[in-house]
Amino acid sequence: MIYTLFYSPGSAAMVVRILLDEIGAKYELIEVPISKTEPRDPAHLAHNPNGWVPALAWDGGSLYEAAAITVYLCDRYPEAGLGPAPSDSTRPLFLQTLVYFSNTVQTAFQQYYYPERFAEHSETHAGTQKQACRRLRDVWQVVDAQIGDNSWVLGSTFSALDIYMHMLTTWLKPQAGHPDIYELPNVARIAAKVANRPRVDHAYTE
Repeated sequence: MIYTLFYSPGSAAMVVRILLDEIGAKYELIEVPISKTEPRDPAHLAHNPNGWVPALAWDGGSLYEAAAITVYLCDRYPEAGLGPAPSDSTRPLFLQTLVYFSNTVQTAFQQYYYPERFAEHSETHAGTQKQACRRLRDVWQVVDAQIGDNSWVLGSTFSALDIYMHMLTTWLKPQAGHPDIYELPNVARIAAKVANRPRVDHAYTE
């Protein structure tokens, strides 16, 4: 099977690209714009009518939303060991954390980077971004506390959660009021280990 990944560097598509590399799947990258002012490729819109990335397509199917694709790939390729099986005792925590990353942490980033989605009038965008910075600090502290002394997000085992979390840390801008990663020692420790993985380093330095 050969996948097609609709992708933009630095976006939420990074986690999917790295997972495909970790699995050893064959895929092609189609780089698409993420600026709201640029037109979308009809082929991209056919797989995600929102025009967002990532969107993953294959012969006979497609899927969008980074968290959904993460679950799909982990379950489709259990031999890669990137996620617990449905019967595993860590599966509930895996799903809970993945959805928290997607629905809570990512939403706080969206509020900062796309304030127009949350406030209609431009004069209120600065206040919306300030709220987002406070929210980012709160939600990242929850993640840091959950990790505690664990070797990896899920405990003693490396998983897709670690790749996903590392991706989210690359969006932090302390100069803009976001928390500095070093305020989050457990997050920083794991993110540094993930960054040193060859496939992660390749994806971010290519």
